[in-house]
Amino acid sequence: MRTRAEYIERLGKMNHNLFFNGEKIDRLDERQQGALNVMGLTFDAVWDPASKDLCTATSHITGETINRFNHIHQNAEDLHKKQDMTRMLVNKVGQCIQRCMGIDAANAIHAVSYEAQKSPKAKTAYHDNWLKWLERFQREDLVASCAQTDVKGERLKRPAEQIDPDMYVHVVEERNDGIVVRGCKVHISEASISDEILVVPNRALQKGEEAYALAFAVPSDYEGVKQVVHFHNYRKRDTYERGIEYGYTDSYVIFDDCFIPWERVFLCGEIRHGGIAASLFALFHRHSYSGCKPAMLDYVIGLAALAAEINGIEKTPHVRNMLSELIMTGELGYAAGYTASALGQPQVYMPGMGLVPYGPGSYIPNSIYANVGRCLTGEAVFHEQEILCNIAGGMPATFPYEKDLTNPETKALLEKYLNRNPKIPIEEQIKFWLNFIDFGLSGSTGSVQYGSYHGGGSPIMEQIAITSQYDLESKKDIVRAIAGMEPRAK
Repeated sequence: MRTRAEYIERLGKMNHNLFFNGEKIDRLDERQQGALNVMGLTFDAVWDPASKDLCTATSHITGETINRFNHIHQNAEDLHKKQDMTRMLVNKVGQCIQRCMGIDAANAIHAVSYEAQKSPKAKTAYHDNWLKWLERFQREDLVASCAQTDVKGERLKRPAEQIDPDMYVHVVEERNDGIVVRGCKVHISEASISDEILVVPNRALQKGEEAYALAFAVPSDYEGVKQVVHFHNYRKRDTYERGIEYGYTDSYVIFDDCFIPWERVFLCGEIRHGGIAASLFALFHRHSYSGCKPAMLDYVIGLAALAAEINGIEKTPHVRNMLSELIMTGELGYAAGYTASALGQPQVYMPGMGLVPYGPGSYIPNSIYANVGRCLTGEAVFHEQEILCNIAGGMPATFPYEKDLTNPETKALLEKYLNRNPKIPIEEQIKFWLNFIDFGLSGSTGSVQYGSYHGGGSPIMEQIAITSQYDLESKKDIVRAIAGMEPRAK
């Protein structure tokens, strides 16, 4: 397992294929530092005795101790620990811990490549290729991002119906030694600070769309790959230092006639498995949200409770009601994820067939509960901001700038007029409000809210998954029996 320093050292040696605001930039660019600070925690945690057990696992390939973010879930306990690890680490930053995409994509591809290799028309040994890649991924403790979301072009048209076929990443040429791919994946979190990029399909596919049924891995600085990066950083401070300098990045990952050797290809043309790969990554990632989003709600609850205390309204009934609403949302999301772990099996849902065995025996969370937890917490993000706004009042919207707070001519006056609770030192109140503004009113706030709402699939996608997979007929049977109706024909 690597240290934070070893991870950052490797990034510094990578090719320069990152673009930002017209510049080509280095991976250790100052604007990447916030994201690197956060990703670094996933390396620190495996060496900390307090978190080592939660954040490490035993590789089912080598028997070696590895970072849990590189592990393939072997049982329900692994699913529980991933959820709890995510919540613990997110609690250290109050935002996304940024390494879930790799573990979620890896677990999806692990099952899909196994099943796809069984096909007599398989173009390469998908699962054998995968296991070789996975062994290195675990041994070198690599960070992987997952590139799933295509640009989609005309959104009501399927991939094969697009005027421009590049609106979905696809194969443009097959060679004896590999394939050439073209297209763009968007909103790819932490691709700019990852070692590798795992690519999976975006949606269910049908006959005629074989070129889009594609899963592979490339180094994030690979030839033929360009990244256009968007940074989400807080305003720099000079005096009131944060507990951690937070940031994250997203990339448009462009595959510009990129050659992929067969040994890095895990799916190529099997439309049935392409659709399963898309839904499995989404399922694993929604399960990760059941650790991530409750942890972010822990932070929101703390912000709301401290804002109420500073404002002197913490005992009012309406504040208690709002706090209870936040608590219920967070803990119900966690409970749904915990149940999804407990009911996990090596099975996937197939329309018309129900749950069927899938993959080499690795564990997949229960789809209904993973989707319920993600939908419940995802839909709540804008309402959470409304609650924070209600409790905080208008002060955060017009709070003085840091240099006004430290200017000798205005410092004492501002401290006098900003003071709302004589029991709390004004210095602590100022630190709190600056932090509150970071979360609720900063330049990155909108991106965070959109990401929390849409990441892992918009709520409508979870609703579709829930209603299409839930056993409604058995609920009708309950009513038929109680009402004295005839049983349905089976």
